This record gives sequence, structure tokens and C-alpha cells, in this order.
Amino acid sequence: MTTIVHFEIQLDPAKLADASEILSETLAATRAWPGNEGLEVLVSDDDPAHMIVVEKWASTIDHTRYVEWRATPEGGGGRIRELLAAPPTTRVFSEQLPLTLAE
Repeated sequence: MTTIVHFEIQLDPAKLADASEILSETLAATRAWPGNEGLEVLVSDDDPAHMIVVEKWASTIDHTRYVEWRATPEGGGGRIRELLAAPPTTRVFSEQLPLTLAE
């Protein structure tokens, strides 16, 4: 079952100039991880240092394995930690609510 992950980050405003390069570098490894079906970075209209990385995974297991890898010295979380003003928040969504739309 497809899993959607919201990885919410608050960057240090003083480091925004470096954000694009570092995020691209870090998220390239995320995109390449087995089971990742894509991602996008959304930037808040009110605060350009507030972003949500929306990730699509083939399964929750694929995402869990990715998170476990990021916690290793090899995975290391990339350079994104250099940018953060606060700890990130991760929300995982794997269950869908079936909706019936009225015609």
C-alpha cells in the first residue's frame, strides 16, 4: 500500500541561501532509495524557511528502512542538519479513508 510522508522542516533563515543546494544533495539520496516513488518540497507562502517535503513510498516498510539507514553513519541525515532551526517533524500516512462523492 502506498505511503505518504510529510517531513516538515524549519530552516534557519540565515542559511536560506545554502538551502537549495543542500536540500537537492540530501533529497537525491532519498529519491534513489528503493521504494521511493517521488517527492516534492513545498515552501510556505508566509515563511520561506518553513518547508514540507512530501514523499511517496511504495510501502511503509520501504520508508522505515530508509529512516533506519539515515540513522546510520553512512546515511547520516546528509547536510540538511546544518540548515535546521528546530527538530523536524515526520508524519506517515498509509491508510486511506474511502469517500463517496455525490453526483
